[in-house]
Amino acid sequence: MEVHRLNQVRSAGASTTCPRPAEGSVVTIGAYDGVHLGHRAVIGDVRRRAAAGGHASAVVTFDRHPAQVIRPESAPLLLTDLDQKLELLAATGVDHTLVVGFDRERAAESAEDFVRTVLVDCLNVRQVVVGEDFHFGHRRAGNVALLEELGGPLGFGVHGHELVGADGRAARDEAQVSSTAIRRALVEGRLADANAMLGRPHEMRGPVTRGDARGRTLGFPTANVAIPAEMLMPADGIYAGELELSDTGTVLPSAIYVGKRPTFYDDRAMTLLEVHALDFAGDIYDRATSVRFTHRIRPDARFASVEELTTQLRLDCDEAARLLGLR
Repeated sequence: MEVHRLNQVRSAGASTTCPRPAEGSVVTIGAYDGVHLGHRAVIGDVRRRAAAGGHASAVVTFDRHPAQVIRPESAPLLLTDLDQKLELLAATGVDHTLVVGFDRERAAESAEDFVRTVLVDCLNVRQVVVGEDFHFGHRRAGNVALLEELGGPLGFGVHGHELVGADGRAARDEAQVSSTAIRRALVEGRLADANAMLGRPHEMRGPVTRGDARGRTLGFPTANVAIPAEMLMPADGIYAGELELSDTGTVLPSAIYVGKRPTFYDDRAMTLLEVHALDFAGDIYDRATSVRFTHRIRPDARFASVEELTTQLRLDCDEAARLLGLR
């Protein structure tokens, strides 16, 4: 997959970064947060249409979620950062991804100008494939109907893709896969539902930082993983999963804690992500990691004593090991 970046609104400023495939392209557009099963269904359609017509396949996405610029006070927390999103898009087999810089100038761009400068001038579009509920452009004025209206004069066709469920088939509203539905499932502690819609375990990335070593004093040393504030943490609780060390690719089966450690703190505002690698001893401070959540074991809880907490942590680690096939 070739990645291209477009930062200026004006097409003249974008000429050196646009792929503009000579054979034309079939394009889809969106934030693509999570690159979930619904996204992959649309991209699969894009690739099939591109292959049938002898065109390149392309995804247009953004360097940040548009809501972070348009309504930052209510912007959703993210399922994937840009690097992970690009990795997941590359895995779909798409030929090109165009990362559009999204700022206030881009937010003020009309839907018509976006079509001409990005789709036509930059990608030589022949077909556009989007979800049937797709909106874009200033004040979300663009939709499938507007694309169809513009497509005739500008020489491209438009296909509104039906929204699908976790099984990849057309679904009713309550069963549709969406980034919003995945966020809701994670916040509500429904990890299995979120993972089913993602088509993989939910993943968070960050470096290991030094904490207060409380886990070590309890006999369960943990890696404290620093997660950017714009990323979505799953519901507080204990999980089974794995910790991957990014520099070596080493994968460590793990018990994972998300929460505020209520046994020790009454008013700790910050949610922590702590990972206890099962059957592992080693120094991994300052190393970049990926944490993947495969099973939810229980909600977070306050315990009456450190001894009671330690007993429960031992049971949690045993259950994590069982779920991960280590016992």
